[in-house]
Amino acid sequence: MQKIISNSNETEQILEITLTAEEFGAEYNQELEEARRSIQIKGFRKGHAPVSLIKKLAGHSIEATVADKMASKYFTQIVEADNIKPVNRAEIVSFSFEGDQLAVKLVYEVQPEFELNDISGYSFTKTIYTITEEDVDREVKHILKGHGSLISVDEAASATDTVIGDVWKLNEAGEPDETQKTSNHHFSLEYLPEANPFRKELTGKKAGENVDIENKEPDSETEPSRYRVAVSEVKRLDLPELTEDLVKEITDQQFESIADFKADIQAQLQKHFTKKAEDDLLESISAKLIEDNPVPTPESIVESFSNMLLENAKRQIGGNFPKNFNSADFRETLRPNAIKHAQWMIITRKIAETANISVSDDDLKSYMEKEAMNHPEAQREQFVESYKNPEISDYIAEMIFKGKIYDHLKSQVTIIEEAKPVPAPNMEE
Repeated sequence: MQKIISNSNETEQILEITLTAEEFGAEYNQELEEARRSIQIKGFRKGHAPVSLIKKLAGHSIEATVADKMASKYFTQIVEADNIKPVNRAEIVSFSFEGDQLAVKLVYEVQPEFELNDISGYSFTKTIYTITEEDVDREVKHILKGHGSLISVDEAASATDTVIGDVWKLNEAGEPDETQKTSNHHFSLEYLPEANPFRKELTGKKAGENVDIENKEPDSETEPSRYRVAVSEVKRLDLPELTEDLVKEITDQQFESIADFKADIQAQLQKHFTKKAEDDLLESISAKLIEDNPVPTPESIVESFSNMLLENAKRQIGGNFPKNFNSADFRETLRPNAIKHAQWMIITRKIAETANISVSDDDLKSYMEKEAMNHPEAQREQFVESYKNPEISDYIAEMIFKGKIYDHLKSQVTIIEEAKPVPAPNMEE
């Protein structure tokens, strides 16, 4: 067997393999004999047609099968012997049988070779959130909203009220167009952006007032649309009083006292913002490493992440894109993000290689045993056994791997803690 390996670019290689008849002959003869036994040719008993006729009818198919099998066999051997790190399946570009030789040309992508920049001098800020009584009360109010009721008020609308009214689009003369009327439209002012013209103009208005509103699309050169809203009603959310009976109802009897209910809210908020702070820190670290290590990305990995992001987007809108949606253009907008995902995957592999980070069966078992303690005792053994399911174990292994990578990175850099108040709900990402 002879081989020639050449680089097309930083992430793609071409492998040319030349085999002798001694190396591929047995496989070729086997494929030829199987074809002879399976092909029915008129005038010959099945399995007794001349070899020359079989070659004429099925020769190319036989050669393609043999080339594929030989390529797979020797590619595996060459990868191991030369310590090649392919990131996708090798594809046959061409093959040829000439005399007693088989020549196969393969193309495949490899993990790029690079050295990581030293990160020991890096410094990152980690936010430490402190949950205040005000934060808890705000969350209580948010929960109570789900149990409140809208009541009509004879007052000017506040920025948190709902304004109800008939809406007309105005024509060029500034008169209502009856063909473009919407009756009893509900404007939930609280959920409209602060810059929204309907929120700005309807705030402070009362039932019985008419309001003309100009709505101009941002960065648009077209004339703004004008509307008239005849306000018929202003509704305000009336929140119930927080009582022990309501606490029992809200929590399905989990808590009986207001104090315990608020203590749980504080604990949940602390857990949420502690995780947010950790996620933000890890995002900062990964972004810095990607910026300082602009590694070339194999197209197959970028494509894989593009597919993942596309499917995630589909799931977020119910499983399918709207009719006539241009998924090709959307995929192109996802590409920069897919490239970053690909770069981070390559960087983490390099970190794992240099720091000798891996996930063992003991790691998986320990994780599952720990998680099993959150389940009823009768279900724990079955839960631990479930890690043997390949899909579950692969997911958990990836999660453990990421945790080890981040723990290693945090041990190598300087982390400065900075106390901050909890961000307002509309400011939190």
